[in-house]
Amino acid sequence: MAANAQASIDQGALEAIFSQKETGVNVAQPCLQCVQVKPLAGQQGTPERFRVVFSDISNFVQSMLATQANHVVHEGKLVKGCFVRLKSFQANQVKGKRIIIVLDLEVLENLGVCEKIGEPKALEFEDGGDAKPQPQSTTMSTNGFYGNQPGPQVKQETPSRPVNTSTAHANIYPIEALSPYAHKWTIKARCTHKTDIKTWHNKNGEGKLFSVNLLDESGEIRATGFNDQCDQLYDLFHDGGVYYITSPCKVNMAKKQFTNLNNDYELMFERDTVVEKAEEQNDVPQVRFNFTSISQLQEVEKDTTIDTIGVLKEVGETSQITSKTTSKPYDKRELTLVDATGYSVRLTIWGNTATTFDANTESVVAFKGVKVSDFGGRSLSLLSSGSMTINPDIDEAHKLKGWYMAQGKSDTFMSHANMGGTMSAAGGRGDPLKTILQIKEENLGMSEQTDYFSVKATIIYIKQENVSYPACLSEGCNKKVVETDPGEWRCERCDKTHPKPDHRYIMQINISDHTGQLWLSCFDDVGRMIMGVSADRVMELNDAGDVKGKDDLFQDANCKTLVFKCRAKMDTFQDQQRVRYQVSGASQLNFSNECAKLTEMIKEYNIK
Repeated sequence: MAANAQASIDQGALEAIFSQKETGVNVAQPCLQCVQVKPLAGQQGTPERFRVVFSDISNFVQSMLATQANHVVHEGKLVKGCFVRLKSFQANQVKGKRIIIVLDLEVLENLGVCEKIGEPKALEFEDGGDAKPQPQSTTMSTNGFYGNQPGPQVKQETPSRPVNTSTAHANIYPIEALSPYAHKWTIKARCTHKTDIKTWHNKNGEGKLFSVNLLDESGEIRATGFNDQCDQLYDLFHDGGVYYITSPCKVNMAKKQFTNLNNDYELMFERDTVVEKAEEQNDVPQVRFNFTSISQLQEVEKDTTIDTIGVLKEVGETSQITSKTTSKPYDKRELTLVDATGYSVRLTIWGNTATTFDANTESVVAFKGVKVSDFGGRSLSLLSSGSMTINPDIDEAHKLKGWYMAQGKSDTFMSHANMGGTMSAAGGRGDPLKTILQIKEENLGMSEQTDYFSVKATIIYIKQENVSYPACLSEGCNKKVVETDPGEWRCERCDKTHPKPDHRYIMQINISDHTGQLWLSCFDDVGRMIMGVSADRVMELNDAGDVKGKDDLFQDANCKTLVFKCRAKMDTFQDQQRVRYQVSGASQLNFSNECAKLTEMIKEYNIK
């Protein structure tokens, strides 16, 4: 076995990798032996790293696994003495030594494991390690990577501004390997998204900023420029362009509330950061998506950030809402997307993206970085750090367009709006379908945590007293208003007076299935669905003294069978604790799905 393994190793491959720029010999996917694997000591909160030493029998080099390749260690495949094939890697010169950053590798399990073959020597510089690095060559603090010995002292004149030369990009650093300990690096990355310039004003002053998402083969990272850097760099970046970015540039811990990228770090441009447009752009990948289909949204946790793709079914008009925190107006536009799974979803875009949106219906649109909301069932919102691509040239888009033109145009779609437990009834995660008896026997809502469930039941009574409340007319407010004078309704939160309120449902309903009865609390969206009219209409009939008209509305709403998506939580009322069952969404029965479920239940009886 050892003889076969020795014959498989590409002897001399390591020296060839680091001299290929001079020799022109391209080394692709060399076969090497792993002679050491150790975890790197890092600070708390930093990604887990592994140091690996690879040998080609003649030489050995220190290597570091990119976190995306850590699984080979976790799975017990990459061990001392095994043999690997490096499928993707970056070769760099670091502190007078040579290092390989491994992005992807394959453990050759058929070659087995054996003792170190031969007596490989460290692959050093020809001058013994004191070679003067090229200006702006990639270096990094190793944080103990080579032990506690100090690195070689390099005496070098540093220009006041980085010099733009062809040698400046001799060693390209992968984004995946960036950390606060990395210094004097250059990355080559594609700008996948550029934000608008944003301004701020507070007690400490004012300023402006912009951000870009950067992508290379190893990963993605967000970079932000403030004030002077905003002026210098904003016009240089364009979506889809490829750039060399050279330190000095700060590497900080990422503020996750502002980015949807899978990276623990982010960049902050500094005064001497150099950004140059790359001539060769085909060696950097395009934007990457990890799509979630529209039918899967009911199984996705609230506030999760996802990518999705769909055919544009409807485009709403631009409207404005007022921010609850800043009281500033924001433009928004609602889109309706559909896909081949038979579902539709409402997706909101904001700001300049909303006002300049000009895609036609039936276009295929891919979204990266949208937030999942449970408002009205399931809906989506494009984050400021997210991006949108219309008719992208990717396989998923071509398949979706072909499906829509062939049959999707004439299909009907199930909506996630107020969908309730329909998906959960089919086995969705987090909201299992329960009978009323199960809800009570399992003591849902009796613990400190909120319990979520769905129930299929029939409305048998609607409480008509206090069925609604007068709400503020300001969009997004919905707070209760008080009539201060005839025709004047005051909202303390918005500090505004309106000529009339917007009545919203706060409905109490009693539902029943074959196992029992249960009281549920419903808000405006579900109330409108149950009643078929707005709460304003109910109040108009009430104020006009039209008792029959009002009673008819409630009578028509009774005996409806729906699927209710609920949450159960302990509540205190008049110094007594009780479980409150609140409806977050409701949907009509899907008779096709109901028939399919009944068919499966009948099959389980195995009647002969």
